[in-house]
Amino acid sequence: MGILSNTASICQFRVAGDIPPGDLFTWASERLARQGFQSIEGSSAELSVGWVHLDDNRQSDFAVPAAFWRDHYLTFTLRRDQRKLPAVLLKAYLQVAEHEHLAANPGLSRVPKQKREELREAVRAALLSRTLPVPTAWDAVWDTRTGLVTFTALSPAIIELFEAQFKKTFEGLRLVAVHPYARAAEVVSDDLQPVLEKANQATSEAALDLIRSNRWLGTDFLLWLLHKTMEESSEYRVCRPGPAGENDPFVAYLNDRLVLQNAGENGVQKITVAGPQDHFSEVRTALKNGKVITEATLYLEREEHVWRLTLKGEMFQFASLKGPAVQIEKDNTVDAASEREAVFFERMHILEEGLQLFDSLYATFLADRLSQGWGSEAARIQEWLAGE
Repeated sequence: MGILSNTASICQFRVAGDIPPGDLFTWASERLARQGFQSIEGSSAELSVGWVHLDDNRQSDFAVPAAFWRDHYLTFTLRRDQRKLPAVLLKAYLQVAEHEHLAANPGLSRVPKQKREELREAVRAALLSRTLPVPTAWDAVWDTRTGLVTFTALSPAIIELFEAQFKKTFEGLRLVAVHPYARAAEVVSDDLQPVLEKANQATSEAALDLIRSNRWLGTDFLLWLLHKTMEESSEYRVCRPGPAGENDPFVAYLNDRLVLQNAGENGVQKITVAGPQDHFSEVRTALKNGKVITEATLYLEREEHVWRLTLKGEMFQFASLKGPAVQIEKDNTVDAASEREAVFFERMHILEEGLQLFDSLYATFLADRLSQGWGSEAARIQEWLAGE
């Protein structure tokens, strides 16, 4: 699902590096166009990767603002067209080609190695030219005010492809994942920054080290939130900037699905608890046996609006993030392009409000987790797990 859908899976990045001074539109337009998508239809090429328009995946011309410019947002879509040949199909046609070669050369008992490779390449090219490429696309939105990039994929391979394409397109810039520790550094209060730095278990500033060494942030957050859910103390206050007003009340709780795992002698053991939960008894049993929550369905509610998402605890990726439906009144006097633009801004408003609520919730957790009173809070959680 794309960024304009009511349900989308997203991850986020910060842009590292300096944008050259001058006209931002011209700079971005030229670079996106250089790496624009090139069709491989009518050829035997296996793969093509490049940028296309958010509104129209057939277009890769970024010469006009309407192609990718939305106020302070830059929008572009990564398109990949790929041909795939089943190995069994290639093998079958290669055998036919070898038989034909031997029939034409009766003095040979078998096809020489070099000739066999030539036949393989010829058969492969012929089959590829008859195979339609399969297109896939993932949206990206770059907020130039904050340097935040939102991308609609969670697959490690696709994320790596996106990062490489972004770096190749915008020379001198790179993407840094907004993982749990990075997000904590952004939302924690100034007085707790030294405490967070002291709690950092990484030995370097490398993103992979910060992620792996600080898994406790995700697991402790989900355990804390589960306990709050069961205590029915699920009301919080907005404390991060965004569309919702400061100090506005909202509700947050876990339900429906939780994934727990631990690493034992036989490798990683994982269980999934699905369905509406009343007492989380199965989850509590798994927690008492040493497992930790790594993924959970989270609900965020403000007034009549509801956001539902699956939080991936290790990376703080948001799977199947569903917000309030976009409501745009039809106006016969407005052209299709203006209507699409209105949908985009409304969708971004909804998405950013949901993430504002999440960041406020995370900031509230960090205020507890990094405070001197955390020992007492942790003891209450353990008592709850023990059923005392």
